[in-house]
Amino acid sequence: MECEDMQNWNLLTRRKEIKKLPYPKSVGFIVTNEFCERFSYYGIRTVLSLYLRDKLGYTDDNATVIYHVFVMFAYFFPLIGAMIADGWLGRFRTIFYLSLVYAAGSILLSVTAMPPVSLPPLEFTILALLLIAFGTGGIKPCVSAFGGDQFKLPEQEKYLGYFFSLFYFSINAGSLISTFLTPILRADVKCFGENSCYSLAFGVPGVLMIISIVFFVAGKRLYIIKNPSGNVLGKVSTCIGHAIMNSWKSKQKREHWLDHADDKYDSNLIEDIKSLLRVLVLFLPLPVFWALFDQQGSRWTFQADRMEQDIGSWTLKADQMQVINPFLILLFIPLFEVAIYPFMTYCKLIKKPLHKMIWGGILAAGAFIISGVVELNLLPTYGTPVTSGLAQLRVYNGQNCNFALNMHNPYTNTTENATVGPLGVYEKLDIEAKQLIEMSYTLHGSDSSCENVTFNGHFHLLEKKANSYFITDKSVYSFIDNNNKAIDGVSVRFLSNVNTSATITVLDHKKNRTTLSLTTDDTLQRTIAKGQYAVLINGIVVFEDFNFKAGAVYTINVFEANNGNYMANAVTITPPNSVHILWLIPQYVILTMGEVMFSVTGLEFSFTQAPASMKSVLTSVWLLTVAFGNLIVVFIVEGNFLDAQWKEFFLFAGLMLLDMFIFMLMAFRYKYVELKSSEENKAVEEIRLPDKAPSLQLKEN
Repeated sequence: MECEDMQNWNLLTRRKEIKKLPYPKSVGFIVTNEFCERFSYYGIRTVLSLYLRDKLGYTDDNATVIYHVFVMFAYFFPLIGAMIADGWLGRFRTIFYLSLVYAAGSILLSVTAMPPVSLPPLEFTILALLLIAFGTGGIKPCVSAFGGDQFKLPEQEKYLGYFFSLFYFSINAGSLISTFLTPILRADVKCFGENSCYSLAFGVPGVLMIISIVFFVAGKRLYIIKNPSGNVLGKVSTCIGHAIMNSWKSKQKREHWLDHADDKYDSNLIEDIKSLLRVLVLFLPLPVFWALFDQQGSRWTFQADRMEQDIGSWTLKADQMQVINPFLILLFIPLFEVAIYPFMTYCKLIKKPLHKMIWGGILAAGAFIISGVVELNLLPTYGTPVTSGLAQLRVYNGQNCNFALNMHNPYTNTTENATVGPLGVYEKLDIEAKQLIEMSYTLHGSDSSCENVTFNGHFHLLEKKANSYFITDKSVYSFIDNNNKAIDGVSVRFLSNVNTSATITVLDHKKNRTTLSLTTDDTLQRTIAKGQYAVLINGIVVFEDFNFKAGAVYTINVFEANNGNYMANAVTITPPNSVHILWLIPQYVILTMGEVMFSVTGLEFSFTQAPASMKSVLTSVWLLTVAFGNLIVVFIVEGNFLDAQWKEFFLFAGLMLLDMFIFMLMAFRYKYVELKSSEENKAVEEIRLPDKAPSLQLKEN
């Protein structure tokens, strides 16, 4: 009886002690720091691919490669960050020092994007991205664990659950807000005389990163700062290496090859590594999923940029589409837990956690099949691209009469006749050519106003070029067209057949301002914002309200009559964007569903199956699968063995389905175990999240 009274008294005393422990005020600084850091990272990442293409002049493929190399390093450096924190500096100093590196990279990126600064843009952008990747990757494994250090366990386990819920909410909030805001700063703000302001789009995340450092340092006097606990990843690596060397040297057979390390390493560590490896084998197919998932910021953004973006009076920007993912995550996580998972369980579609991951991978493949179908529907809006083995020919008529065209192809020994209409264009876009082909031609005026006008000569047509010629009163001159789909607006070129130089004005009636002003001597292509404009030549209106549509390439032929009047005709070289951007929503919805089933389940499965002392290692390897996934994208894009984007989308879908077939075979053979490590009650790293917390940690990936 006395023993029972003593136990009751101890329990009552413990409860009173727990009640006396206040909620650590320091975690407020940590949560704010995480919000600002995630805002900074996702803000930069959202607009990065368009910046690389539109401002630095990279092709879609090269911009995609640089983007995914950046993401790859951002998920590779957590290994380095964990080693620095655990084996050298500790979490606080690691977060602080690498945050300074991160902020320096962010500010450098913003300054490089300012035209007046005139820094070498390519070199300094790459340097800035490396600094950012090292900073964000290095602090990634430290911040959440540092927050956990602020709690006394097990007394404050309930408070710890609240912290992780708030922590991962701040991650999703930072991602959601920055993904929506930075495209607005990029496109709707004008700075340095340009139609966009990438320096501001990068600068605001940079400022947020500085603010995150200020908040983090401000809480220092409240923090519980622990000394480095030892490099667990290093111990695992050296133990495995030692076992391999001993097994290679020794002829003795052991039950498991890792047992060869028992001459130097503790048996508990060896058993924990065995359990870890059983889980890590299942990680081998995981990178393919991330190869698909992270293309939201590259290939899918470029795809969205080639689509009609107006929704009434509002424009949904291409990079802004990425906001759908974090928004849907917040909706889908409770929906899956309450409705979808119970339904799938009832239908016997899922029995084990790994079954959810299989379905998640299949959904990701389905999303890329949808994106491939959308891309096929976009093809007609791309016009006719220049290709190897072919040359394009366009003959623009700068006169207000018909011209009869006769040309001879010496390679095929054929003659072709055509008519070039008044202020019109003749196009032949599939002429076979090897480097260069010369075709003789005759142009003869067939109307009364130019019946005595005849031009003879040769068309010099270069392979893989849009070769163009313009008929004036006195001659036919040549130039190279750019018929690539217009980026971030409308591409327009004026070809003028006038007696004296005149001023061309493109006027925005709604804003009562001049959008473009040039002379008739200027034949360069110009980019203007989409919209309805009046076109005037020396104050004379030739187009009252012409609708310049996004993505289109226009050539406007201008003619001055003998009485001094001007005439103009707009020729559409490349069609405008006509497939609406909202057709991308299904692929985003399907991919996000796949992410919830794949990523959240994968984290939960990994943490329940791995021993406590190995969970920090497991987290590092999980992040490493994201890095390898982005590396897969780099290899496929750099391989350049596909000649169309839709083929690439279908290729990734096929790889994902094959990958999930292999994963399914592995999953069905996996034996679920309940592991208990001797370190279970000691490991500082293993702060167990409450049951619902893992669902909120998705964006930490």
